[in-house]
Amino acid sequence: MQNTMTDGAKATAAAPDAALQPTKVRWKIFLMMLFLISINYIDRASLSVAMPLIAKEFDIGPAVQGLLLSSFFWTYALMQIPGGMLADRFGPRVVIAGATVGWGFFQAIAAACTGWVPLLLTRLGLGAAEAPIYPAGGKLNGIWMTQTERGRGATFLDGGAPLGAALGAILISALIAVLGSWRLAFVIAGVGTVIAGYFAWRYIRNHPRQHPDVNEAEARYIEASHAADAAKESANASGRVLDFFRYRSVWGMFFGWMCFNALFYGLLTWMPNYLSKVHGFDIKQMGGAVFIMFFSGFVGEMFGGWLADKWMAAGASQSKVLRTLFGISSIIATIAIFMVTRITDPVAVVVLLSVTLFFLRWCGLFWCVPSILGTRARVGFLGGTMNLGGNVAGIGVPIVVGLIVQATGSYFMALMLFTAAGAGLFVCSTMLIDYSKKLPV
Repeated sequence: MQNTMTDGAKATAAAPDAALQPTKVRWKIFLMMLFLISINYIDRASLSVAMPLIAKEFDIGPAVQGLLLSSFFWTYALMQIPGGMLADRFGPRVVIAGATVGWGFFQAIAAACTGWVPLLLTRLGLGAAEAPIYPAGGKLNGIWMTQTERGRGATFLDGGAPLGAALGAILISALIAVLGSWRLAFVIAGVGTVIAGYFAWRYIRNHPRQHPDVNEAEARYIEASHAADAAKESANASGRVLDFFRYRSVWGMFFGWMCFNALFYGLLTWMPNYLSKVHGFDIKQMGGAVFIMFFSGFVGEMFGGWLADKWMAAGASQSKVLRTLFGISSIIATIAIFMVTRITDPVAVVVLLSVTLFFLRWCGLFWCVPSILGTRARVGFLGGTMNLGGNVAGIGVPIVVGLIVQATGSYFMALMLFTAAGAGLFVCSTMLIDYSKKLPV
């Protein structure tokens, strides 16, 4: 009896203590965002992986291949700012779930295409549907994460890019190999995406207090951080979004993300072909190499987010942390991609490309910048503006690389273009953006 009473007393005493501990729903939401962005990039990468087969079936050359690889970004870039404004207006939940279902649909129907023109149209639809996911995710980061957690929040959000690219190379190439059809692989990827959109709607909420699994301790923990963040906002904010473009920091964010994506999307869209044509990789070798490269990017991104938050929690200023990490990231990535032009050994090339992506993906921390520069009501708009810059590069780089390869018969100038993008990233991220204050807009 004594033991029973003691156990009961212990349970009673433990209950209040447990109630005082914040729940971890915010981290579960961002694990879901990592999963969704991974699917996002699996669907994007599917065309690059299948391109050697599609090019042969449709009888198309490098220039048309570049056009197809670029077409996704036309509508993706066009819809960035509208997507961010939709997230600001309706909240991230409906935008994220709707976007996921939409791009799953376009991924699946691409399987029915019998020529490159209809395939291009499905890529336009895919780009428009995927466009809001990052601006809405950036807004979600501003709503759910505290000041010392946004680095990890940003890299969970953006870490899906290299992880999805890595998994996409393996999964799509494996599905093609097993099923003997790129069309069936596209259908499976599309249907899986639609199912993921349903689960996103079920779990994500626009605010912590709307989520049934968030306890009072977690809600108060987040709200206290937001109150401190709101105190930094200008009392004289203009409220006019166009006023953002008066500030150097916004242009630094825009062009910095453009340079980042010129390098990343260049690798994402053309490295499978580069490894196949220059180094003789078959579909399985190519899938394995691309997996290693982009998984290295994922590990690098998670490490960068963890390092940033730990350093800031230890007392370092936000500005010092971001400038330092962006500087290290861009310098090492630039040197590594340049060395690819000097090396012919296939193994060494894969190692250098893995190093490039490991350090480059530290710049996933850029997704902290919209919430650093803008008020919570404008994070979606700034996120859309930033990603518009990134995807201007996404439009141009695949086409330019295709034209370079077709004109020169070599990837040397394409790799030098990527090197220049790395240098531009260094300038924009370390010299142009002021990470210490919010803009009065």
